[in-house]
Amino acid sequence: MATSNLSAYNPAGVPDASGMRIAIAVADWNSEITHSLLDGARNTLKKHGVREENIVEKHVPGTFELTYGARMIAENYNPDAVICIGCVIQGETPHFTYICQGVTQGITRLNIDYEIPFIFGVLTTDTLQQAADRAGGKYGNKGDEAAVTAIKMVSLMKESKTD
Repeated sequence: MATSNLSAYNPAGVPDASGMRIAIAVADWNSEITHSLLDGARNTLKKHGVREENIVEKHVPGTFELTYGARMIAENYNPDAVICIGCVIQGETPHFTYICQGVTQGITRLNIDYEIPFIFGVLTTDTLQQAADRAGGKYGNKGDEAAVTAIKMVSLMKESKTD
């Protein structure tokens, strides 16, 4: 929701992540936003027990490249989940629509094709200010939300395998 703080959650409701290995694919386009999202995700993972050496961070040029980058990370670094962080800001051409559709479909496809969760941590905003508001600004940091989602999905995956 546009008016809720993305960083507000009940930490007690987040599973212990001390044994998890989480990867983050981050787009460098709009880096003032995406690197802030990365910081939020990294800090939240560590807060919930993921050890620094179990956080794999890899950079790709832009949001469209997240799908391929996340796939390469999954195939080569053996993570329990991959968080995909990017930011696409509306412009004057249909480029925004094509990039957003492509990355959304790509990340959805990865979730179907692989046995690990791929987390959609991509901001799709109308303005740079809206993105800044969601990358550590007045609405918190969507990177925090993506990290909590990754932890919860890995926990679900592990529970499902033991049931």
